[in-house]
Amino acid sequence: MTAKYPFAVDAREFSGKRVLITGGTKGLGAAMVHRFLLSGARVASTARSPKDRDPAPSLFIQADLSTAAGVQSVADRILGEWGGLDILVDNVGASDVPPTPLESLTDERWLHILNTNLMSAVRLDHAFVQGMAERKSGVVIHIGSIWHRLVQTDSSLAYCAAKGALSIYSKGLARALAPKGVRVNMVSPGCIETEAASEWIGQIAVSQGVSLEAAKLQFIAAIGGIPLGRTGKPAEIAELVAFLASDRGAFASGVDYFLDGGAFPTV
Repeated sequence: MTAKYPFAVDAREFSGKRVLITGGTKGLGAAMVHRFLLSGARVASTARSPKDRDPAPSLFIQADLSTAAGVQSVADRILGEWGGLDILVDNVGASDVPPTPLESLTDERWLHILNTNLMSAVRLDHAFVQGMAERKSGVVIHIGSIWHRLVQTDSSLAYCAAKGALSIYSKGLARALAPKGVRVNMVSPGCIETEAASEWIGQIAVSQGVSLEAAKLQFIAAIGGIPLGRTGKPAEIAELVAFLASDRGAFASGVDYFLDGGAFPTV
C-alpha cells in the first residue's frame, strides 16, 4: 500500500487532463504518478518492466524508451486511446555504468546513455508537441539532474553530458513552442532518496571497496554537500513538477529548476 502523500492536494486541480509520466513505477516517477492521480488527472506511465504499484496509473505501457520502437509504441497507444496529451513529463533517465575510468566507455555505452537520457525525451516530445501546438495548450517537463552542472571525469561523464544536452535542448524547445502556447521547463534534482540514487551509491561502494555509508557521504561530498543537511524526498520533486504543470506556473517557460537543498547555489 502506498504511503500517505505528505502534502495537501486539490483533488480537482488536474481534472480532465491527460498526463504521461515516463519511468513511473518507482522513485520520482512513482511520486509524480501519485501526485497527478490525487489531483484528478488521467495518468499514463511507462517502464521497461511492470512493477506492483498502488495506486496504479490509469494506463500503463510497458516499453523501453531508449529505443525508437519503444517510444513509437507509447505514442501509438496514447494517441489511439486518448488522442493526445495535455502534460508530458519526460522522467526516464539512468546510467547503469559503474564509476570507472572514462576511457572504459565504449561507443555502445555512450549511445545507450544518450538514447536513455536525451533521445527518449526528444522522440516523445516530437510525438506529442505538435498536437499541443495545434490546440495552443500544453506542458512539457524534462527531468534532468544536478550532475549536468557538476561534471565528472570518470565514466559518469556520459550521464552528465546527456543531461547537459537535455538542458540545452529543453531551453531551445521552450523558445520554439512558447509562441504556440506550449510551455517547456526542466527540473534538475540533487540528491533525492530514490532507488536509482541507492543503486548509484552501491556502485560507488563496490568499485571503491567502501561501505554504503562511506559511499553515500562521498556521493554527497561530490555535489559540495547539502546545506539543508538532508537528502530530498521524491514527493518534493513531484510538488515542483505539479506547480510547473498547473495554471499557477503559467508564466514559467524555458527554465531549468535546481531542487537540491542548496547544493548548487548559483545556476
